[in-house]
Amino acid sequence: MQRLPRFIAVLSVCVCLGLPAFAKRAPDPGFKTLDGQSRKLSALRGQIVVVNFWATWCGPCQEELPRLAQIASSYEGKPVKFVTISIDAQKDRAKIPGVLERLKVPADSWVGGDTDMLADFGLDNIVPGTAVLDEHGEVIARIMGEAREADVRTAVDWLLGGRTGPVPASLTKRY
Repeated sequence: MQRLPRFIAVLSVCVCLGLPAFAKRAPDPGFKTLDGQSRKLSALRGQIVVVNFWATWCGPCQEELPRLAQIASSYEGKPVKFVTISIDAQKDRAKIPGVLERLKVPADSWVGGDTDMLADFGLDNIVPGTAVLDEHGEVIARIMGEAREADVRTAVDWLLGGRTGPVPASLTKRY
């Protein structure tokens, strides 16, 4: 019984401060770049990070990646970083560079994701899945399925604008 009043108090503080109710620290597992360098999302703290999980065998992912690349280019020069993380199995990773080149996706691309990580980000196990992290590494918005431009821009612009205006949806389902 005591947990409910505490939950209501926390939720009230979130609403008053304009924080999404879901905001939680993003997981920070290790990944690799396509050329084998180690990467962690925590190294990107201090900027807004849009993390997109995808796979070479995923049709909606291939529709979404060029859109995300275009959105990313519009934020050039701002403290916003886009990272794509493939959940392809080790045996299929050789396909990744060709797919990214064909789709003209210049964003940082990492490998080593899997469906368990998607779940850890609150994205279930569906690709594509996208999470928008604030400068502290907190997950502010999640998009399950193919993200629309407005889904990403609403969260990123809200963060860039000092968290003013309507709070973005903490979860959007597009499947």
